[in-house]
Amino acid sequence: MQAIARTTLPFPLVTRGKVRDVYAIDEKRLLIVATDRISAFDVVMPEPIPWKGRVLTQITAWWLTQLGAASPHHLITADADEIIARVPELADTQDQWRGRSMLVKRTRPLPIECVIRGYISGSAWAEYRQSGTLAGESMPGGLVESARLPEAIFSPATKAAEGHDENITFGTVRELIGDELADQAASRSMALYTEGGEIAERSGIIIADTKFEFGLDENGELLLIDEVLTPDSSRFWPRDTYRPGGPQPSLDKQPVRDYLETLVAAGKWNKQAPGPNLPDEVIRATTDRYRDVYKRLTGRSIEESA
Repeated sequence: MQAIARTTLPFPLVTRGKVRDVYAIDEKRLLIVATDRISAFDVVMPEPIPWKGRVLTQITAWWLTQLGAASPHHLITADADEIIARVPELADTQDQWRGRSMLVKRTRPLPIECVIRGYISGSAWAEYRQSGTLAGESMPGGLVESARLPEAIFSPATKAAEGHDENITFGTVRELIGDELADQAASRSMALYTEGGEIAERSGIIIADTKFEFGLDENGELLLIDEVLTPDSSRFWPRDTYRPGGPQPSLDKQPVRDYLETLVAAGKWNKQAPGPNLPDEVIRATTDRYRDVYKRLTGRSIEESA
């Protein structure tokens, strides 16, 4: 499988993010292309990861058929043949986008990340260990790293154009988007996490935390947008190896992070761009992680879905 690091399609490019290239099809539709680019520590690596973009797109499309709480959402179709039927101008470039693209409705995205945490890890653990809080709000005492929280919590964050998102309070969310939208976003996020977590558990996966995004359509309706419960937007842990009290192995780009940490420890990289070259074995191991998550969840190989 040829990895796709960059696309050039016959439509205006709206944005080229760390992973996604977004094109304007017309005033009401976008094409979101998940490339195989990979970032770590907010730096895009030189080498892409084969199959990664297809996994992200097809997992999102799969979840949208599984989750009752997902509707209404922005996806029109992720089926390549249907995309061509709706946008014939894309036929000649399908080698760049087939299997890794979503044709979606345009929305006005909310300026927040809707993060749900069921377990305490990552930046949440770092803050809790220092001050016993999360986003400045008190948490129960006596938690250990990776512990399951008594109840999942809505832990919103800002959307950072560059660098890390920052945790914010629910009060700040209300100030940014108003009480009604804040309540809708929080309740839908919690419903998505709860429903998705139950499905993932049956596949031997713990969804420790995840983030959702929402946008308003032309009628002011709140739509679920962007990726949903993917290895890039979520922290997936294998159920059979879960042990609270320390960090957990992740079903995502952990081989890349682990390799980069060895370079940092050796003084060979400072977590700044440009990223270092990735060895072939790290690329293969990371590809395997993404493909494994897809198969665990859906019961099919990504090749069958692409």
